Amino acid sequence: MSLCGTDQDKERIVKRLRRIEGQVRGLAAMVEQDRDCIEVLRQINSVTGALRGVWTQVIGDHLRGCIAKSIADHDEKLIDELMDHLGKIR
Repeated sequence: MSLCGTDQDKERIVKRLRRIEGQVRGLAAMVEQDRDCIEVLRQINSVTGALRGVWTQVIGDHLRGCIAKSIADHDEKLIDELMDHLGKIR
């Protein structure tokens, strides 16, 4: 199944993921350069927050798009799938 949302939403997600990719490369460089632990931890926290933001956007699009359509079609398969996924989040 493809992502829900518009092409503009997908473009925004890809841009955010590429920015995060750059942050992760910077994080690897920090480790290679033996930067202070607290600086590395701050960067890890930043990357984690950025990924959480992408997750929030994708799940919102999924709820408004795929799940809304699934409910209208009286098909609970996607809802069950989402509930299973949410149950695995730590």
